[in-house]
Amino acid sequence: MTDRLKALADAGVSIWLDDLSRERLNSGSLRALIEDKHVVGVTTNPSIFAKAVSDADAYAETIGKLAAQGISTDEAIRVITTSDVRDAADLFKPIYDDTDGQDGRVSIEVEPGFARETQKTIDQAKELWEIVGRENVLVKIPATKEGLPAITATLAAGISVNVTLIFSLERYKAVVDAFLSGVEQAIDNGHDVTKLASVASFFVSRVDSEIDKRLDAIGTDEAKALKGKAAVANARLAFEAYEEIFASDRWRAIETAGAKPQRPLWASTGVKDPSYSPTLYVDQLVTAGVVNTMPEATIKAVEEHSEVTGDTVRGDYAGDRKVIDDLEKLGISYDEVVQILEDEGVSKFDISWSELQDTVTAALKGAAK
Repeated sequence: MTDRLKALADAGVSIWLDDLSRERLNSGSLRALIEDKHVVGVTTNPSIFAKAVSDADAYAETIGKLAAQGISTDEAIRVITTSDVRDAADLFKPIYDDTDGQDGRVSIEVEPGFARETQKTIDQAKELWEIVGRENVLVKIPATKEGLPAITATLAAGISVNVTLIFSLERYKAVVDAFLSGVEQAIDNGHDVTKLASVASFFVSRVDSEIDKRLDAIGTDEAKALKGKAAVANARLAFEAYEEIFASDRWRAIETAGAKPQRPLWASTGVKDPSYSPTLYVDQLVTAGVVNTMPEATIKAVEEHSEVTGDTVRGDYAGDRKVIDDLEKLGISYDEVVQILEDEGVSKFDISWSELQDTVTAALKGAAK
């Protein structure tokens, strides 16, 4: 059954797991995904850690020790999350070595409350990089307007970056420009850019969720015919931009120093609408040189149902543009939708971070008693 996952990997798609927990590390389930399901990396976010730490048993020993030290909630969160990421990075280190740093990567995100604060993002990115202390880690920075200069500065310091919460083509292009500037500065600063990595996490399913409800409200046959098409079209057009930028003279000059391109990463690839194929955002976004980070349920769905038929990204960018144009003709503003999604994304992670703080606070108090 894993042949389908192997076929996806053989097509040039790096399969990363969108999840991490102490239980996964201790039980061996993460190792099993590496060995049996072709998983070659991990992404995390505040929602994932909030869910993980709610499993009190897995963290009881750590929480007990931290409570005995009288440590604060935020310090405890830092210890817990960086420890999980460090151990996962060690587990993926052989893949990192075998792929020359392309895969075997584990991501950890700056606090979502800093999404609109450039300098705090830069400072925490450096702090997380130092605490985890593993070169195969990626520090996640949101692609807000305030995040763009933080991306450049973090890369310029020789720190690998996963840029998250990208929804629009315009913002994606700005992210790649921030990446190029960061690598140029890293070269000037004397860093070994052969070890510097970055991915641009382009969110997929949430685009359909937002646009489909607007299409349902319109209710015409023309509107219904566009359901489930916007997210894939949007992602494919981002890949078109990727191809153009990384064929430019500017990139060629950077590449001579040994730098690797910033790979597109398809995020939010679990299907939200049960009427859609559970592997929609995998099957329709197959092309060499990308990452698809999936929750385990999507990995299982790919294993059971997916049919890899070759490249499904390149070849009809004009058709993808028509999807976006047709939405505009129906009165659905692309710019409005992607801004709403960015704002919601930052807010959702902020809420998850608060939930994580509440969970850890309660656990520390319980352990202290």
